[in-house]
Amino acid sequence: MMTPRERVPVVIAEYDEIAWLVARRIAEIIAERRREGRHPVLGLATGSTPIGVYRELIRMHRDGHLDFSDVITFNLDEYYPMRPDSIHSYNRYMWENLFDHINIQPENVHIPRGDVPRDELTAATQAYEQAIKDAGGIDLQILGIGKTGHIGFNEPGSGIESRTRAIALDTVTRRDAAADFFGEDNVPTEAITMGVATIMDAREVALIATGEHKSAIIRRAVEGEPVPDVAATYLQLHPHAVFYVDPAAGADLTRVRTPWIVGEVEWTRDLEIAAVIWLSGVTHKSILKLDSLDYRENNLSSLLARYQEAGPLNGEVFNALISKIRGKSKLPSGKNVIVFSPHPDDDVISMGGMLNKLHQNNNDIVVAYQTSGNIAVFDHEVRRYVDFLRRFDRDFATADAATRELIDNVEKFLSTKMPGQVDIPEVQTIKRGIREAEAVSGIETFGMSRDQARFLNLPFYQTGKTRKDPIGPEDVAITLALIEERRPSHIFVAGDLSDPHGTHRMCLDTVQGALARYSGEQPEMWYYRGAWQEWDVREADVLVPLSEDELRRKIQAIFKHQSQKDRAPFPGQDDREFWQRVEERNKNTAAVVDRLGLPEYFAMEAYVVRKHGERVTPEAVPTSALGPPGAEIPSRPRAS
Repeated sequence: MMTPRERVPVVIAEYDEIAWLVARRIAEIIAERRREGRHPVLGLATGSTPIGVYRELIRMHRDGHLDFSDVITFNLDEYYPMRPDSIHSYNRYMWENLFDHINIQPENVHIPRGDVPRDELTAATQAYEQAIKDAGGIDLQILGIGKTGHIGFNEPGSGIESRTRAIALDTVTRRDAAADFFGEDNVPTEAITMGVATIMDAREVALIATGEHKSAIIRRAVEGEPVPDVAATYLQLHPHAVFYVDPAAGADLTRVRTPWIVGEVEWTRDLEIAAVIWLSGVTHKSILKLDSLDYRENNLSSLLARYQEAGPLNGEVFNALISKIRGKSKLPSGKNVIVFSPHPDDDVISMGGMLNKLHQNNNDIVVAYQTSGNIAVFDHEVRRYVDFLRRFDRDFATADAATRELIDNVEKFLSTKMPGQVDIPEVQTIKRGIREAEAVSGIETFGMSRDQARFLNLPFYQTGKTRKDPIGPEDVAITLALIEERRPSHIFVAGDLSDPHGTHRMCLDTVQGALARYSGEQPEMWYYRGAWQEWDVREADVLVPLSEDELRRKIQAIFKHQSQKDRAPFPGQDDREFWQRVEERNKNTAAVVDRLGLPEYFAMEAYVVRKHGERVTPEAVPTSALGPPGAEIPSRPRAS
């Protein structure tokens, strides 16, 4: 679909639907090229974005519907320097996530070599270009997009005539990759990448983007002018490029955020609220002070016509927003509640104020920490705890020979550990214990007890690496067992899809997969955010006021997570500590409400709510959460 402001076709669909659409197109291209009597040639990408496509291709192959025996592939890029067998290499990524599971011929796989001597780099990149030409050119190129708008590793300043080459990586790009390398300092400063011209030569291009953190750059790439500073904008000039984005990544497109600007709209209550909030911001007026001229001068005449004049419309929206505000007396009381926390600090970071109020309202609460979060603990934290054990033994002589041997082994491993090396099981266990103890301390800030903490330790997370396994039936079964045990009336889950590591998204899929199989009455689902960004006032169903003392207590609970203080291992693009982000976002939400002319509060948390009794259907859950790769997938999905 295209609108007057969009310079390239954009498909907005859920991620599983995108994976299905792109994989199906790949299958069609393979069949078409064979009918023409030539080899199909695919351009492939790495990272978390195309994983769903690769899993769908694997499923199609296993089901006997897709043969890769004559398919030739070329990958976009590789870090430099980088050994092919490194856990960080794109070569290893491709074999682990696709090639090992299909019948592709190894000689047909082409990935830039990150171990080429520097004095041979130019010749190697030229040979890569020649290999693409010899294969007949790329039929379909899969792309992701970085926060700087880079495609491949074509950083800001890359020209439209650029070809495969070595390139210095932008600071933002290296920071984005920090999670995969266990710290920004370990990320290579260079990479080898196909150039923009190489990408543009592909007969078709499919760019995939997911998550709110991609929404701003997607709008820039789709609606802005083509410029070297944003390489993805060049795709506007490609005759057969399509952007596939999920609703979160497409949220800032004009047709989504302010559709009344690009054409006629079918007005709903949610859209009316969004339009009036937007108009209040544009005119710098509170809602009840908006007049008819404000609506007419800002493309909202059709909305005004529904109410004849501004007063009734302003009043309707004002009252709708007022009804979203719920103090402690309007929150659940005496209920059975499960709070699902992807990592052992997301509960207090994202909903610490709510958790405090729920406890005060005498709800029966269990906080279920879905993953151990152990990879997000610095090694120096382990050294500190092990050193404490040595001193404890010195003073009290409590350790036996096995304990002393364990301490020696841990210290020896850490002394020789290489950057990014997977921890030995003993170190992983110690790091898990550190996070669990911090989580208990966090909820005790609100007067809760350690018995209210459950540590699910879901298997998908237990790789010791930032790249996780797919959600599987065991993850769903563990989650379902807790839901069946507790029979909750309310569930709180992370809806923060901007999580740069993808764990929040996977944990949400696990809960939805469990609820799709839950035979009891469906609980009311409250979706929270906060670690990476907050719900907009227009999106939120519930706004929970926090006093200055309540916000301070929430921050004190965040402080209990000492391993994440000062400098978290994986902070994303925001250099501030989590408590600083929380303070700014909660205060900002209250400030927005104040500017709209609603009551003034010190701070606010925001939530989106799925009403009590609404079932989660299997069609709404990623297939990976419902069964093995061979499970049936939905029929042709709906996309906009």
